[in-house]
Amino acid sequence: MRFQLLGPLALADGPDTVVLQPSKPANLLAALLLHANSPVSAEYLQRAIWGEEQPATARAALQTCVLRLRRLFSKHGVTTSIDAVPGGYRITAAPPTLDLLGFRDRLRRAAGLDRDPEAELCALRDALSLWQGSLLANVRSVVLHRDEVPRLAEERLRAVERVCDLLLALGRCGEALVDLWTATRVHPGHERFHEQLIEALYRSGRQSQALAEYRRVKGFLLEELGVDPSPSLRRLELAVLRGEDLGPAAPAAPRVILGETVALPAARPITAPHAAPSTVSAVTPSTVLDAASATAPDAASATDQGASPVTSQAASGVVAPGPTPVLPQGGHPVPAQGAPPVPAQGGSPAPAQATTPVAAPAPAAGTTFAPVATPRIEPVPAVPHFTGRAAEAAALTARLTAPPPPGPEDHRPLTVLVSGAPGIGKSALAQHAARLARDAFPAGQLLVRMTRADGEPRPADEVTADVAAVLGAAGEGRALLILDDVVDADQVRPLLTLRGEAGAGPGPAVVVTSRMGLGGLIATHGGWVQRLTTFTETESYALLLTALGAERVEAEPRAAHRLAAVCGHFPAALRILTARLLTRPGLRLADAADWLGDDPLSRLTLTDSPDHSVSGLFDRALGRLDPRLSEAFTHLAQGPPTLLDDRGPDDDGPVPEAVREQLADAGLLEDGPPGPYRIHDLLRAHVRRTARIRDRRTEKV
Repeated sequence: MRFQLLGPLALADGPDTVVLQPSKPANLLAALLLHANSPVSAEYLQRAIWGEEQPATARAALQTCVLRLRRLFSKHGVTTSIDAVPGGYRITAAPPTLDLLGFRDRLRRAAGLDRDPEAELCALRDALSLWQGSLLANVRSVVLHRDEVPRLAEERLRAVERVCDLLLALGRCGEALVDLWTATRVHPGHERFHEQLIEALYRSGRQSQALAEYRRVKGFLLEELGVDPSPSLRRLELAVLRGEDLGPAAPAAPRVILGETVALPAARPITAPHAAPSTVSAVTPSTVLDAASATAPDAASATDQGASPVTSQAASGVVAPGPTPVLPQGGHPVPAQGAPPVPAQGGSPAPAQATTPVAAPAPAAGTTFAPVATPRIEPVPAVPHFTGRAAEAAALTARLTAPPPPGPEDHRPLTVLVSGAPGIGKSALAQHAARLARDAFPAGQLLVRMTRADGEPRPADEVTADVAAVLGAAGEGRALLILDDVVDADQVRPLLTLRGEAGAGPGPAVVVTSRMGLGGLIATHGGWVQRLTTFTETESYALLLTALGAERVEAEPRAAHRLAAVCGHFPAALRILTARLLTRPGLRLADAADWLGDDPLSRLTLTDSPDHSVSGLFDRALGRLDPRLSEAFTHLAQGPPTLLDDRGPDDDGPVPEAVREQLADAGLLEDGPPGPYRIHDLLRAHVRRTARIRDRRTEKV
């Protein structure tokens, strides 16, 4: 008898297989098997079974699920036992009794065959044969699909990538094409698969198809993500265009098995004459303008409303996934620290040369590798799927392209503030308008991120130094700065005194995006304010049309309007929803509306990218608040809407008017009606749900 995880959860005995029905015991068994031979805390198991909102009797119900599993094992003659350990449970398994362990064991054996490509290829094919379909398709656990399934899927993708490398190295390009056609269509954002496909086509003598595939993936990346192809893809395109001999193929990446790096012979990178060296070069507004102009102009007609854009960056390496997680008592799996680094394709990264403050140097080979940080200053990216905000975009563009007033004041930068709630689409609007007005700024357009990856604001002097370094090398004309996600006015003021080269000419135009109202900044430095609110019903419907396609939406217009209403016409929620629906092209919109309406907060998240969720967005916004303001907002959100009524100067109620003004300035209270303020329904539901979970966790089980 053996367990099957790499597909639907099942018990198999020879040719006979029993696929388990979706149930809470099935959730429990999957959670235990995913961490076989390790203690798993009861708290983690409870979350895997019930999600974040657990019943008050979860501990007792967990014990009942364990008993039901033991009875199931006894019924089917399974000798494996579920053992109680301090703080949780453990299940024991071995490669012959659990396909996941068998898969990893075969990968380890393949790793030792790197001197025999045919034998390694056979071992990898044997390992991949254990995968039997959609991972845990019959397990209805949001936690497991969010936290565990993407990790397992990545292990399979690395194995498939390695198989294709070996096939190319062995000259079996036709065989590689069979795997790569499928891989590139199922995983369109996985650039390495596209690179392998283009190489296989070119080596097969199909140069025109190779170039067509490059154009296809380039169009996808620009339209869907607003980024350019990776440097290795661009170098490969150049080699194909020139008809160069690529030489003998070699494996292009090391194998990573459970976080361990297995050394391989160094791959010969594909190079072209006059190719750029592998260094980080200085970035100037002129190069920024070149990079921006290389993006398709039509891509500026679309954006990810309310979500941070995905931008291209020269990543010099990737971090290997950690080993099997260690499960502390009472906690979530914690990845083991100290996993060795994985060099980028083509070997170890070269040290950076001629760097500026806007680009971090690549670490030398052998150093401890950290994740590549998002660049703090970059070209203003194209924004896919921009919909709605027509009046706001036109007004903002007109402000940016209007000539500055004459006289000495023309050295003062034009300042435009785009403010509003988190996820309302401020960055998208600013970037879209900047792209429309790019001809007015020949010295370049820069997106300057004013917060770090952890949400902490960047110091004003640090940002000023970075921007000054870029503007100091500017060409003639005016530049445009988008200061994205400004936390307070003090971050911005030093940047409003910057000048062009040698102090000549007007300073850069500045667009500030911020959740805060920043009234003090406007009072002292002047400017124009664009405050964003939620979409109108028409704009929400237009976004669904643009993102999902007219054929799908117009077939169910009422359901589309229902979906928009459940999302509260909130741009970030709509974008997350459309991303989910695009991955399920066969799902009817009416069924999606029913499904979403049952629990919109939990379901407005991307399972393969948990950071993209409405709840996470609100959590990060509330985390920035002063604790006293956060407490006041929680009180308002949990109470009746009448708490927001204007009671007059003599009766402030439980939350004074001054505090409500601060919350409105922070973008958490919207203008009425009814009353002077209101709280968006999704935000109110999030606060109430968070409070229920917090209270439940303090109860004794």
